[in-house]
Amino acid sequence: MITTATGRRMLAFAASAGVVALAITGCGRAEPPAGGNGGGNGGGAAEASPGITDDTLTLGITTPLTGATAGPGNCTADGAIAYFGVRNAEGGIEFGDGKTRTIEIKTYDDEYNPEKSVTNFQQMVSDEVFAGALGLGTPTNRAWRDAAAEEGFPQVLVMTGDPVFSSREDGYLDLGLVPSYQQEGGAFGEALVADGQPHKVAVLFQNDDYGKGYTQGFKDAIEGSDDIEIVKELSYEPTASSLEGQITELQATGADVLFHAVSVTPLAIADLQKVAALGWKPILFLPSNTASPGGILTPAGVTADTFTGVYAAGFAQAAAAPPFAESEAGKAYFAAIEQYVTGHEQDGKAFPHCVWSWTGAQILEEAFKNMEEPTRESFYEALTSISGLETDFTFGPIDTTVEGSPAVQVVELQKFNGNGYANVQVVG
Repeated sequence: MITTATGRRMLAFAASAGVVALAITGCGRAEPPAGGNGGGNGGGAAEASPGITDDTLTLGITTPLTGATAGPGNCTADGAIAYFGVRNAEGGIEFGDGKTRTIEIKTYDDEYNPEKSVTNFQQMVSDEVFAGALGLGTPTNRAWRDAAAEEGFPQVLVMTGDPVFSSREDGYLDLGLVPSYQQEGGAFGEALVADGQPHKVAVLFQNDDYGKGYTQGFKDAIEGSDDIEIVKELSYEPTASSLEGQITELQATGADVLFHAVSVTPLAIADLQKVAALGWKPILFLPSNTASPGGILTPAGVTADTFTGVYAAGFAQAAAAPPFAESEAGKAYFAAIEQYVTGHEQDGKAFPHCVWSWTGAQILEEAFKNMEEPTRESFYEALTSISGLETDFTFGPIDTTVEGSPAVQVVELQKFNGNGYANVQVVG
């Protein structure tokens, strides 16, 4: 549902029926109530943090729900909304303190604007949200990271490959979900070197930590290779309305590889259309967040034959691939998306972020099951103590215990085959 009066969606799943309810809270910065937050934890037990009672825990997600990145932005919430909708309908989750709670999710639209994400954080504090999770975007998540640390407010499983969120700095209750930008860029570089053929690479990157991280990972991977030459690098600002000039300039270099570190959905689609219109058929690398067949490639008119090859560094199964829909976990995922995601059209496969959000919800559930006190500190300790957790769709187990690493760490190079992606070892 959309609550246009406040400018954000707020979904709260009812305890016994999994029914979506609206909850609009007042404004103003809230202080934790004396004696806990309705948890009834007296007699020397830990005082409950804001946002958790004996019956519920409230999560907040600030992410772009409108604007150019609304497609993936909505997905960052929808997977978790669907997952916890199912769990709530089953009666809730038994936490490590022995109490069974349902999970309420409140979403806040930041429009991929850092200033709005700061305002959203302040509203989450006012709304007595327990923790922020799963939000999309590097600049938007960075914008309120320090404020969250000052508040002792967890900012976890964020959908950015910025390694700062997994640095385990003192005073920060944060953790990344997805592999780092450097790791994804490095996976492509390693596969290109493994090809054993000479390549000329043109690089287009977003002029921020996102684009620079992908590019640096790629450069580190090809360092020392005599066969790989970067012939030109161009950057762009995330606010750009068109990158046609950059694409034309890069095509003129004669490069046979285009390293395309672009995060904005409309720009990514337009770029691929321009590359094809120029008759350029490079080997193409796409970041995982702008490599979706349904959300990017199909709208751009890309088929398996449009370019020499389209590659991405993936870490989870693609919902658009037939094996996903045929699996029991995939069927459950699509059924949950259909039942619990309301207020906008969502098929659960146009953008991979929906699957990533589902994975994030499974990780959160594991933390809830192991947190022994109704506090943010106990939650964060449980969250960062997970090892060997098997989730439905990732390529490897979850390990949150590794210093400097996000929750998801196993990355596979994938090649687009016209319908979805298949894992490969080398480019070629």
